[in-house]
Amino acid sequence: MNRTTCAIHQPNLFPRLPTLAKLYAADVWVVLDDVQFTARDYQQRAWLEDPHTMQGEWLSLSVHRPHGRRTLINQVRLADPSTSARRVRRMTRHYYGRCRRWPHLQPLIEHTATGIETHHDLAHIAERSTRLLLTHMGWQGTVVRSSSLPARPERSQRLADLTAAVGAHAYLCGPGGARYLDETPFAEQGITVRHAYIPALAALRERRQTTGLWWLAVADWKDLHGLLWRRWVGI
Repeated sequence: MNRTTCAIHQPNLFPRLPTLAKLYAADVWVVLDDVQFTARDYQQRAWLEDPHTMQGEWLSLSVHRPHGRRTLINQVRLADPSTSARRVRRMTRHYYGRCRRWPHLQPLIEHTATGIETHHDLAHIAERSTRLLLTHMGWQGTVVRSSSLPARPERSQRLADLTAAVGAHAYLCGPGGARYLDETPFAEQGITVRHAYIPALAALRERRQTTGLWWLAVADWKDLHGLLWRRWVGI
């Protein structure tokens, strides 16, 4: 029997730890790239925070939306790639360059910055930054874009259709999606909905919007794995 688990999430730039945790727990990540771009979400920006204080700032990529507010994520283009690449290098080094795990993270950041200089597609860059972090953590799953898969338009129906399209038997739902998800379309296709929640720890709550770079800069992977991933359903 196929025991594949699927997570569906929009491409985020250097995503937050809860997002990385959900994707790490899945066998397949369906990149939700054909939905409307939201400027104040995490698609083109990441919250960098000082390792020793709660001070931080947004690392944002300048983008162009060819269709205004109706622009889909996979239609968004970088407006100033050279400046954005320099900003990524400068700001990440400023915040995390003195952390003991910086030598492990710096190549991942450099690959992302190089991608910004050569690919002007925001979805590609955000997906690339996430892939690099997941690979760094040992994830060996598969990545597929939703724009390449058939699905009906209604929100929960669409998620169920995308899960079925990649041959998964289970859909991994995070806390945000649980508020609106209708599980009926999943049940109709024989798909199990699995709910996953991060532990109720003060540090996770206080830094809930902080990029996963913060955690990977200050903590060893084995410590993070024991703290977070082993407590998720199925881990």
